[in-house]
Amino acid sequence: MRVLVAFDKFKDSLTASEACDIAAHTLRGRHPDWTFDRCPLADGGEGFCEILTRAVEGHTIASTVTDPLGDPVQAHVGFVPLDRIPTAARTLLALPATAPGAPPPNRTPTLAIIEMASASGLALLELNERNPWQTSSTGTGELVRTAAELGVAGILLGVGGSATNDLGLGALAALGLEFRTADRQLVDPPIPHEWRQIAEITGRLPATLPPIRIACDVTNPLLGPNGATAIYGPQKGLRPADVTRLDHECARLAMMLCTHAGKPDTLMQTPGTGAAGGISFGLMAVANARLLPGFELVSSWLDLEKRIASADLVLTGEGRFDDSSLSGKGPGAVAARALALGRTVHVFAGEATVAQPPPGLSVHPITRSGTALSVALLTSRQNLVSALGRVFG
Repeated sequence: MRVLVAFDKFKDSLTASEACDIAAHTLRGRHPDWTFDRCPLADGGEGFCEILTRAVEGHTIASTVTDPLGDPVQAHVGFVPLDRIPTAARTLLALPATAPGAPPPNRTPTLAIIEMASASGLALLELNERNPWQTSSTGTGELVRTAAELGVAGILLGVGGSATNDLGLGALAALGLEFRTADRQLVDPPIPHEWRQIAEITGRLPATLPPIRIACDVTNPLLGPNGATAIYGPQKGLRPADVTRLDHECARLAMMLCTHAGKPDTLMQTPGTGAAGGISFGLMAVANARLLPGFELVSSWLDLEKRIASADLVLTGEGRFDDSSLSGKGPGAVAARALALGRTVHVFAGEATVAQPPPGLSVHPITRSGTALSVALLTSRQNLVSALGRVFG
């Protein structure tokens, strides 16, 4: 029996790699004749850098950067030779043959992989610290700067799990932009709480900044009822009463960015510019970044299609799985593709609510009904082991 173990993270509890390790170890002890193909999934948030870098045997470096509230935090940048990336993923990246800051001809071109969550992520903050008026994407910009200074051919940025709603102004400041008051005083960091003071944008990004690609499955525009602030702000600690005010401030600063960078204001309407508190918009406006379909890129990078086809049994899951998951990304997409190929699929999730699973799909909630969330998060490991044992023991 060949088993594909392809879990995403159980948010605030288990990383995707940990979940895959637990499942493979638990079942290997019960079924020593089975073979296991571990394939941790990433959606652009936590684990994005580690999973993609490890999948093609790249390496990472640690860098101390600025967390969302201005304190030091250690984050990592992954580096992978372009020739190790599967062809389909390289095609999606669409990096130019030569680019500013690219390595000299005698060096293998390298892609840097950066995970916004590691520097500017919501998980870095306690519940009482989450407030997008006060948080900055500075640390993400510092990681981009570190990668650029090392002479990479391109940068791939995953923007899931952010704590910010600053249009990426913090990141842009770390890369060279300056935000000034009417009397030319520097606003640093340019967090939304200080935006009313900003009257002018000066400075430029380095000419050697390599091409930036943003892995993103979010389709929200920057502003309005479906924009970054309205949809994601409350999840990051924004009071409902402040949504309209912050959205208006985003509109003003976004117009200033477009004017400074010579971009049309219609850029704000582009699907995906509302991702990660608008950092996608900021980097597209000023750094000419491009959005890529996140799960399609990850799927190509991990060669998921081939690995699903090679499996007899597919195990997947994440923190929450419901009816909408089967038409979504990550574990839902893995399950849907495996079912289409006639494979048996088992989904394990902290919370699972699928009304009528399609033939071949079994869905298993690992948490006992009525368990408090705080307890469920602390016991995810043993709950997953127990659920696997009940199903396959």
